[in-house]
Amino acid sequence: MSVIDAVIEALWMAFLMAWEILWPLILGFALSAVVQAVVSHKEMSRLLPDDRPRSIATALALGAASSSCSYAAVALARSLFRKGANFTAAMAFEMASTNLVAELSIILIVLMGWRFMAAEAVGAVVMVAILVVLFRAFLLPGLLAEAREQAERGIAGRMEGHADMDMSVTEGSLWQRITSPRGLTAISHYFVMDWASVWLDIAGGLLIAGALAAWVPNSFWQGLFLFDHPLLATIWGPLVGPLVAVISFVCSVGNIPLAAVLWNGGISFGGVIAFVFADLIILPILNIYRKYYGMRMMAFLLVTFYVAMAGAAFVVEAVFAVLGLIPQHGDS
Repeated sequence: MSVIDAVIEALWMAFLMAWEILWPLILGFALSAVVQAVVSHKEMSRLLPDDRPRSIATALALGAASSSCSYAAVALARSLFRKGANFTAAMAFEMASTNLVAELSIILIVLMGWRFMAAEAVGAVVMVAILVVLFRAFLLPGLLAEAREQAERGIAGRMEGHADMDMSVTEGSLWQRITSPRGLTAISHYFVMDWASVWLDIAGGLLIAGALAAWVPNSFWQGLFLFDHPLLATIWGPLVGPLVAVISFVCSVGNIPLAAVLWNGGISFGGVIAFVFADLIILPILNIYRKYYGMRMMAFLLVTFYVAMAGAAFVVEAVFAVLGLIPQHGDS
């Protein structure tokens, strides 16, 4: 195969995946825009005063109702923290924003099947629960105070404009807020902003996934993910999945095409779930944590997020194996 033929094959595979997810993306972003238009950022901060179960559950619900862009989620989490939200609850919100939103669920169903969507949803809740336990055990008051002081400096990272934009409509019934002129304007603006915030990640994810699918043989992935050793693969997958994500530079819904390639290549079920979880610890976002909260908190978030992501993936794989819900490789 010539170089030109290889490039054409990679682009063609990327186009096929893009065409397959286009309308689900439009639907997901439309649903997200409607919800964002009726939920106020100020109200979010008020609803997240501590790390008790009620606040964490509220953080999950608010995160699921927000933008799926990882950068926007990270920026909004800092904004909530600066406005008085509990730090643990703000991080729970951040995780929910990138793992429980409608567009991610829709694309998972389209590209990989409903079992992956269900595993992502269940795993996100488990991941946040593990994170809360880790924060309660290891987040020292001094480190938190240091992070708050750094956050108050307001150093720019990425997508702060999206986080600060609050066009939500709070007057009238839910239907009146959605259908009012202000509501329709807010929905259209959020829809466009969501597209603008993630299109580079989606395009990058599709191009990388197309290239990997076309150029990298399955034998390479099967060796990397210990495909011929099922027990070891079950242990290794959730550990290596987040590490692959860290160096992929792709976040938000853009990592789902990559996840499909990895699954077809032989990574374990828990491994692919851990990979999807790990868009919040890719290298560019780690640098934003450093700017937002300081080097020590960035390191703390990297370690605790990684442990929570891998731990949740282990739990999900074990539960889905017992229930007989793990699909065969190549089904996506």
